Amino acid sequence: MKRILLSLVVTLYAATALACSPVKTKALVQKPKPVIQLAILLDTSNSMDGLIDQARTQLWRVVNEFGTARKDGAMPELQVALYEYGNDSLPAEGGHIRRVLPFTTDLDKVSEELFALKTNGGQEYCGQVIGEAVSGLQWSASANDLKVIFIAGNEEFTQGNVDFRKTTAAAVGRGIIVNTIFCGDQLQGKQTQWGDGAKLAEGSYVAIDHNAEIVEIDAPQDDEIARLGAKLNETYIAYGAKGVEGMTRQNAQDKNIAVRKGANVQRQIAKTSANYTNSSWDLVDASKSGSVEIEKVKTTDLPKEMRGMSVEQRKAHVRATEQKRTEIKAQIAKLDAERKKFVAEKRKQLPAAASTLDEAIIQSVRAAGAKRGFTF
Repeated sequence: MKRILLSLVVTLYAATALACSPVKTKALVQKPKPVIQLAILLDTSNSMDGLIDQARTQLWRVVNEFGTARKDGAMPELQVALYEYGNDSLPAEGGHIRRVLPFTTDLDKVSEELFALKTNGGQEYCGQVIGEAVSGLQWSASANDLKVIFIAGNEEFTQGNVDFRKTTAAAVGRGIIVNTIFCGDQLQGKQTQWGDGAKLAEGSYVAIDHNAEIVEIDAPQDDEIARLGAKLNETYIAYGAKGVEGMTRQNAQDKNIAVRKGANVQRQIAKTSANYTNSSWDLVDASKSGSVEIEKVKTTDLPKEMRGMSVEQRKAHVRATEQKRTEIKAQIAKLDAERKKFVAEKRKQLPAAASTLDEAIIQSVRAAGAKRGFTF
């Protein structure tokens, strides 16, 4: 009997100790979402109008490429920062450099700022602007995230008082890859040390024709994708102080890109991606992400059509709107898959196109991502 009692006491003690143990099981530990941080440094001197135009029109194709990225099966969050340099309109004491945007997930804001850029002749200090991006942005501290700088321009990489060797070394020290894009002849870019800049920072060097017209292939699905993209906008519920601003910006970027049919199609496809999120002003995204609780939103912050609703009616309205959005996204995704097949076949019949900014970024990111365990 004593042995039985002793056994029960030991078992009870072990069970209690296990229950009180601070050790967490693997199932309770959630992996942080992988992140891709992309800093784009654009030369906005007089000769760079073509480069800026390519950046504006091909942003959404690049975003769609990131939408295919995965790390350990998870889709990474895309953060974009933007600098301009080499512009006489910018203060000389600051090196003719301006941080246009810190890292942001608001892709409509990125598009808005790209369309606002103006070119003006100036001194192009590559080493200095790289240094500004390395020290001036909030880079991830995780070695598992992909941190990339793209610098594009067409003058000597050595201009200015800041040695690019020092700033690229600083980038490498923080796990940041620097890719260089020379706007002009590939050999000239190497001779002016653009290739050296990339090599020292573990990146890729690419030469592009920044004045090349983007080859657009019309597909039978284009008009329907554009129509559905406009319908998608109707599923956004603007709320709070940023609501009107966010919705206005979304519509403005649709108008900015509408004149370029191929780029417009890429934008509408990008709006179906998880990278296109507007939780700062859209009640559907905010509710889905958990950044807001519908019952806690002030009545005055809601659109007029929702102010007379009960809390349950508001929740039901947001759920129904989210369902409508999901259905439209699925239709666009189906058309996009069909479109890709059509375009791929048509492209085979065309001569090789000139290298442009979007191609340079996509190729370089794929190479850099492979080194960090990202697949596309």
